[in-house]
Formats: sequence, structure tokens, C-alpha cells
Amino acid sequence: MHIPDGFLAAPVWASLDVAAVPAVGYLVRRAQRGFEESRAPLLGVMGAFVFAAQMINFPVGIGTSGHLVGGALLALTLGPASAGVVMTAILAIQALVFQDGGVLALGANVTNMALCGVLAGYLPFHFWGNGPWRRFSFFLGGVLSVLASAVLALAQLLLSGIRMPGSVLGLSLGLFAVSAVLEGLITLTVVGALETLNPGFIRQATAGHSRALGLLGTVAVALAVFGVLIASRDPDGIWKLAGSLGIAGRAQALLPTPLADYQVGFLQSPWLRRAAGGLAGLGLIFGACVLFGRLVSKSRSA
Repeated sequence: MHIPDGFLAAPVWASLDVAAVPAVGYLVRRAQRGFEESRAPLLGVMGAFVFAAQMINFPVGIGTSGHLVGGALLALTLGPASAGVVMTAILAIQALVFQDGGVLALGANVTNMALCGVLAGYLPFHFWGNGPWRRFSFFLGGVLSVLASAVLALAQLLLSGIRMPGSVLGLSLGLFAVSAVLEGLITLTVVGALETLNPGFIRQATAGHSRALGLLGTVAVALAVFGVLIASRDPDGIWKLAGSLGIAGRAQALLPTPLADYQVGFLQSPWLRRAAGGLAGLGLIFGACVLFGRLVSKSRSA
């Protein structure tokens, strides 16, 4: 789902970079309203969990993999504004530290996943979250978050002059649809487990919900350390499409990064390289999100 540098035309990525800056700034101001410092650890744990889950690719068929995006999950637990900021932090760290997604294309990825994906993931709950369709809204939010992000990514590639035969475009949409359904099921399962542990967790979660936060933190560490052993090695939807269109060679890594491909290079064991890289990422995401929460809280108090 992460678009690398080299795929988008300069007018496309530049326009989205410019548009994303004020949009994220607006989300920061919205997140500041009513934010309490006690929620800062929640932002860190949720950010770390989504980061770890994004590392684990699962097969979706025909030599293609997908991974949890997490837009709906973040929106349900943090609210859409805080969720958009946390997803932006995840995408920025992935691009700048792990070479996952482009630096120049960061505005496109933020637009697709942190802005539109999070909003699409939250809307079903906004309309149906307090009625008999509550659980279905969790599932539908996960589905829509991925579909919205995928359609936008495909549109940006088309605007960049990349020609897609109808058969290839249809296949890509089908594979993204499979990923979207799996995202919905994962979102429903995780949210259901959180509400079982701590009733009222959704939209009212605080640091006091220690059991739910402890579970999420433990699962995040387990995914980072052991999930890499079972993760699919098949390319995800964007890279599968790039291979089909013959544009994979356009991908560029503009900045040298210390943990490229989520690996600590000086370690000998491939598993240890990946596990150490994942744990480093968890620490960076947790720290960045907690820092944001505390800064927002202090700014509000002032």
C-alpha cells in the first residue's frame, strides 16, 4: 500500500505533499481539543501495535500479500483526528527510517492512509456505532479504509501517466478487495477483544484501561519479534501491480536509512536483524506518539 519514490510524477507527489501539510496541521488542532495527558500512552501503544501489524504480510492470493493498514482500528480507539496524526507519524518513520514508502511520496501516502483511509474507516461507526449495526460498523470501517486508500493510490498512478490495461487494473482491485475484507475481519476481531477486556474502550479509552493496553503492547512485541518468521514474502498489492506493469525498477531510495527493510544490518542472523529492526521501530513509534500526546496536552493547558 505504501507508494515508493519513482512511481508518481512530480506534479502529483508535489501537489499532495503541499496539500498534506495543512491537512495534518488541522488534525493536530482537532486532536488538541479535549485531549488529556493520561491518553498519551494510549497513542503510543496503538501506534506501536499498528506499526508492528503492518510489518506482517499475509497471503491474499495469486502470489500477492497484504497487511493490516490500521486506519479504522486507530480511528475507533483514538478518534479520527488523533488517529490521522498517529498514522502520519507511522508513515513518516517508515519512510525516513525503514525505506518503506517514499520520502517525496510521503504526502501521497499520508493522504491515502492517514487522511482519507482513517476518515473512511471511521464513518460507519459514526453513523451506526450506537445501534444494532455497531459490530458491522467495525468490519465495514476496516473494509472501506483499505478500499479508499487503494483506489486513491491507483488514481495517483494513473494521473502520473502509468497506463494500466483493464485486466491488470481489475485484478489489482480484486486483490485489494480481498485485503479489505481481511482488514475488516481483523478490525472486528481486535476491537471485539478490546471491548471484552474493557467495556467502553472504544472512543473512551484511557491509560486506565491497563488490561487492554497491556494486551496490545504484548501482541505488538510478539509480532515484531516472532511475526516475521511467518510473514508472507510475496509482494504486496502495489509491488505486485508494479511488477505486472514493468515499473518496479523505477523505485528509488532517496535517503540512506539506518534500518532499511526493517533490519539491523550488523547482526548475523536474518531473524535477529528483522526482530531488532521491528523492536527499534516499536520504540520510535511509541516515543513519537507519546511525545505528541504530551505536547498537545501541555499546549492545550497553556
